[in-house]
Amino acid sequence: MSEMLTLEKFEEASEIVKKVTSETKLIYSEFFSNQTGNKVYLKPENMQLTGAYKLRGAYYKISTLSPEEREKGLITASAGNHAQGVAYAAKKYGVNAVIVMPTTTPLMKVNRTKSYGAEVVLKGDVYDEAAEYAYQLAAEKGYTFIHPFDDLAVATGQGTIAMEIFKELPLVDIILVPIGGGGLATGVSTLAKLLNPKIKVIGVEPAGASCMRASLQAGEVVTLPGVNTIADGTAVKTPGKNIFPYIQQNIDEIITVPDEDLVVSFLDVVENHKMVVENSGLLTVAALRHLDVKNKKIVSILSGGNMDIITMSSVVQQGLIFRDRIFTVSVLLPDKPGELTKVSQVIAAQSGNVIKLEHNQFVSTNRNAAVELRITLETFGTEHKNQIIKALEENGYQPKQVRTNI
Repeated sequence: MSEMLTLEKFEEASEIVKKVTSETKLIYSEFFSNQTGNKVYLKPENMQLTGAYKLRGAYYKISTLSPEEREKGLITASAGNHAQGVAYAAKKYGVNAVIVMPTTTPLMKVNRTKSYGAEVVLKGDVYDEAAEYAYQLAAEKGYTFIHPFDDLAVATGQGTIAMEIFKELPLVDIILVPIGGGGLATGVSTLAKLLNPKIKVIGVEPAGASCMRASLQAGEVVTLPGVNTIADGTAVKTPGKNIFPYIQQNIDEIITVPDEDLVVSFLDVVENHKMVVENSGLLTVAALRHLDVKNKKIVSILSGGNMDIITMSSVVQQGLIFRDRIFTVSVLLPDKPGELTKVSQVIAAQSGNVIKLEHNQFVSTNRNAAVELRITLETFGTEHKNQIIKALEENGYQPKQVRTNI
């Protein structure tokens, strides 16, 4: 195969992926622009047919294979977006695909992958175990393996995102790109630097899975002992070895983002742009707060939107807690009739909305002296929360804020 990651190959890939991709035009974000003092644009790859950018790399990679390699059948390992990308691309080429997914993969992603005609094999608890089995099957049955990120053709396909960004916004100053294994970041940063060497391309990793930052600091690919993040699409222990030199050369900086920032970013994007973006796709939105720049044209790549309803529900609840829209306060009351009514009246006077009450009579050996009341409230935010706490204090209670469980 001729060399990948050249301007010529990126141009070729850009034409080829148009056969399967939707137009994901840049969205100017007034909300994030006002918040940061920059001109912020979102690249909504969550709006692709398979819900993520991965279709680009998978389809372009398959286009570079010989008819013989395709006819053998394709195989990959993935817990989600790459699985769907390969399954859909294989269907378009009319070839068979086997996808090995961890047994922990949400049913929605398994069913979606099957719906594109792929054979799904569930094996192992994590991606690494699934990948090991996929390589074993490839060796036994002669399948052609399509790597999720450590493949130059796959990275070239992913880099077509940068071509589209430059066509719409030629004077872009900064591109923020999520990093898991590094395929997307390799393609985007390499093409961006070919088109404009002065542009800054910043990679964003979850703080609990920053394998690329650790590798760059070490000057070689390293494996993290473990990963812990809600951004499952970027929960990678070892970045790609083949693509690592391109990352070293073309990524200007890496920002790491804690999970709490992703939770709040989910609410920001839902409320202000009416879009569902998965946690890994929100990395670049969360990173906006960590940038010390003003008056720059910034593009945040939203890499995907495949999030199951249970995860979404959990993220929304946590986001409301982080924003003080829901909080829990504990007060001690004498165990006498009418005391609960008095507390309720104080809260009602401040327009607080009670959503849960827990009454613990056994907090003290002397129930007449004190019972504990835990009140979970819905508020308009931090200022309103503080107003309610102050009103409780002024009415002789000694409120203590406690962890909220809803």
